[in-house]
This record gives sequence, structure tokens and C-alpha cells, in this order.
Amino acid sequence: MQKITVFQENGSGNSKIAGIKRFGNNNFSIEIIDINLPLPFIIDDASKYLPLNLNTDLVLDFLKHPDLSTDLALLCQKKKIPIIASGKKITLGEAFTPLT
Repeated sequence: MQKITVFQENGSGNSKIAGIKRFGNNNFSIEIIDINLPLPFIIDDASKYLPLNLNTDLVLDFLKHPDLSTDLALLCQKKKIPIIASGKKITLGEAFTPLT
């Protein structure tokens, strides 16, 4: 079973999570990390919001804050975990950023 970790803000990935559950034929284990806090305009230290260690096969980024998405992409690159961040303009890390 493939483990997917979804990062979202205020439920921003809920429809995609529902689609994975509905059409994934129970082939995926999903961990959801939902950030429901008011965030500052600039985040210099994302360690308050992102885990230091990831144990997953794939990360889906539905975060809205660009600083968090960038730091998540760098964390995934360091851990050699593929990350998909649809519709984002991430210039650091190795995130797949397909158009939405």
C-alpha cells in the first residue's frame, strides 16, 4: 500500500483527498496534515508548521502559503520523497508542478 501525505491549509485539499479515497481502490494510506492557524505574511522558520521527519511515499501539497510550499519542497528533496504541488510556481526543490 502506498502512503500519501497530504499537506493542506484549512481543508484546501479535501476534494482531492475524497477523490483518492473514492477511486483509489484502497491502494493508498493517506495521512493529512492540515494547518488551520492564521499564518504570518512571511514565514522565516517553517519548522513550527512542517514536520522534521517524513515517512511517506508521496507528498501532495495543497498549501496556500508560498513559504510553506517552498520549505516543504526542500524537505522532500532532502528526504528523496516525490512531491506534487499542482499549479504552484516553486523554484526550489524538486517539486512536480503540473498546471491545474
